[in-house]
Order: sequence, then C-alpha cells, then structure tokens
Amino acid sequence: MKGNEALAEATIRAGVDAYFGYPITPQSEVIEYLMIEQPEKRTGMIVLQAESELAAINMVYGAASTGKKVMTSSSSPGMSLKLEGISYLAGAELPAVIVNVARGGPGLGTIQPSQADYFQAVKGGGHGDYKLYVLAPASVQEMSDFVEDAFEIAFKYHAPVLILSDGLIGQMMEKVQLRPQKPRRTDAELIAQEGTWACTGKTSDRERNIVTSLDLKSEKLEERVHRLYAKYAQMECEDLRYEMINCEDADYIMVAYGSSARISLKAMELARDKGYKVGLLRPITLFPFPKKQLFDLADRVKGFLSVELSTGQMVEDVRLSVEFKVPVEHFGRTGGIIHTPEEILEALEQKIIHNGTVRHHKTREQSI
Repeated sequence: MKGNEALAEATIRAGVDAYFGYPITPQSEVIEYLMIEQPEKRTGMIVLQAESELAAINMVYGAASTGKKVMTSSSSPGMSLKLEGISYLAGAELPAVIVNVARGGPGLGTIQPSQADYFQAVKGGGHGDYKLYVLAPASVQEMSDFVEDAFEIAFKYHAPVLILSDGLIGQMMEKVQLRPQKPRRTDAELIAQEGTWACTGKTSDRERNIVTSLDLKSEKLEERVHRLYAKYAQMECEDLRYEMINCEDADYIMVAYGSSARISLKAMELARDKGYKVGLLRPITLFPFPKKQLFDLADRVKGFLSVELSTGQMVEDVRLSVEFKVPVEHFGRTGGIIHTPEEILEALEQKIIHNGTVRHHKTREQSI
C-alpha cells in the first residue's frame, strides 16, 4: 500500500468515529481512500470533506469535545491554516489526531517531500504556551501503526497528537501488516470510559459540560498552562520513543528522523564499509525529544551530524541536547530534493570525521 492509503485504512481499523479533511497534495490519497472505502458502511465512521482546512480543524474540535475519536490530515500550507484550531484543541485539552504529510515551502512551494515543518510541529506552531506529542513515521508500516498509537496517547493525556510524515513516506509503496478491526465505542461505553469531561448531553443523572480554552482570569489560565506542562513532562518520562542503531561502539552519530533516517541508515552502512564507526539515532517522537540519550552519547563520541530535508531545524535541538560537548553539524537538502546516502557520507566526512577530530583535539589541549 501507499503510505497515505495505509494510514487511511488504519484509521478505519482503529475504530475512529470521524475524519474531517480537505484535499491537498501530497496527502490527498488519505481522503480519497476513505471516500472510496465508505467506512460508514463498515463501521459507521463519518468521512466529510470540509470546505477548507479551517473548517476541518474546527469540526475536529467540535467532535472531539463529545469524546469521539476524530482525525484530520493535511500538508504543510494546510497545516498553517489549522494552527489556530490546534492551539484551541490544546487549550481545551481535547484528544484528537492530526496528520501532516509535509511538502516543500515556504508558501505553496512544491508538492515534493520536505522536513521543514519541524519547527511548526515541535515548537508549538500556533499561539500560546503548548506543545504537541509528535510521532515521526519512517515507513509505510509505521504510517499504519502510529494511528492507533496516536489515539492512545491523545486519550491518555487529553491532548492533540501530531503524526509528522512527508511526501516521500506518504507516496511510497511497501508491504504492510494491518492491525485487526477495533469496534467503535458506543455512547454508553464512551461515557463509562471517559467520565464526566466530554459533552455528552444533560440528562437526569448527568450534568452538562462546557468545553472551552477561554480563561479570562489570569490565575485560572496560568493554572491551566501549568497543568498542560505537567502533562508534557509526563510524556517525556513515560512516552519518549527513539531507535539507536550501532551506537554502542560509534565514534560518530548521525541523527535523523522519518525519510531522512531511512537514507541515513544506508549512509551508515557505507561509512562502516570504509572503516568509520558510525551510528544512527532516530527520534521516533520529535516531542518528547531524546535529549538525555544524546547528552549521554556526547560523553563518548567525537561528533554528531543532523541529517534533514531542510536547511537545518532539528539540528538546534541536537545542539541543545549535547550542550556543546562535541561538534554538531547539519546536512540537508531542500526545495523537494532528496539527499542520497553518498551525499550524506561525504558530508559526514567533511563536516565531522575530518574536521571534528581536529576540533575535538584542540578542545582537549585548551583544557590542559
């Protein structure tokens, strides 16, 4: 299946109640697949093409406030339009899943892959003090698996979750093992499981609920923000996800996520064939970010190379994580151009292996 199709099928199988979206390349197959499959006949799931990205994200807000499992997807310019609504979801503490199959920018840019939405994804994007739990799939299988994972996190923390993919993962085809169908929750099950927070209607034995992100009293808003950040701290402790490959004996570490991690894996193999001890750290969650793992690795490696389909965004978090213990450099392509393993290896040699050894040696002499 295509990555976008696998994600759409996984949405049905996860027992999702509704999808609200708007077509934009390179993620249009998500809504196209859902329309063709007609999940309302399979599970009762609603699929609706909204009149705009703004409408879609506000439909998500409305449906999420009733405790339902709801999703939307888009690509980079569409995500920019959704950011106000995402900030409202975070402020109102509503569980929802948002998917970004990123493309090149700024502006309309290109329909080719990009990872230049990293800042938008992990630094808030919308207004106010909030964060998103961000999953970064690196395969079609993960495009499928991360849907159910994202909903589990969203309902655990009552927070919106972002799946940050790109046009390469969304359009490529791979074999995928689909999870079994989960039934949608009945209203009675929803009320029993979610308690009293959701807007499920006023009855003789149930009071009405009001869902809002508005707090006109400063003290109440500050209390809400502190509650949000306590959740984010819990995410860092309990739900950090990453993968480390050949890092045990590595002298040099590449850091890459998503499609860049796939290409960096081959670059690591080429480097090992040349005798370089190179490892790969792949953040699977971009927030929370594997800060401690990078900090600990910096005690025994000579340098890091952040590989991205951008001019350099995640590299800032890598540098902050290692606290300037060793050199951290960046290599990336942009404009929709995809780097090759050979280019990454060349950058690793030029920026880290040759230059990094000299700089590391100078630092030791200065400390003596």
